[in-house]
Amino acid sequence: MEGSVLARIAAIVFVAIAITAAVVEMGRDEEGQVARPAAPLMPEADPLRAEQRRCQELGEAAASDADCLAVWAETRDRFLGRDRTGGE
Repeated sequence: MEGSVLARIAAIVFVAIAITAAVVEMGRDEEGQVARPAAPLMPEADPLRAEQRRCQELGEAAASDADCLAVWAETRDRFLGRDRTGGE
């Protein structure tokens, strides 16, 4: 091949790479590049959670504790998405 043909091919490849790089750069969202601070995880105080911990600490005795049985029923209903205030 002649030198001028190789120069043209190199120029076409260079322009193609430059266009691809420009398109990729234009597609970037500059606001998305900024690191946003994560919101601190501050779970709400849940009295049911405290009762679950108490029942857990009771161990086997929790199986005969009426309060723990009620806590487990409430936990089950929350998990299943049941509404305890209305009748089913």
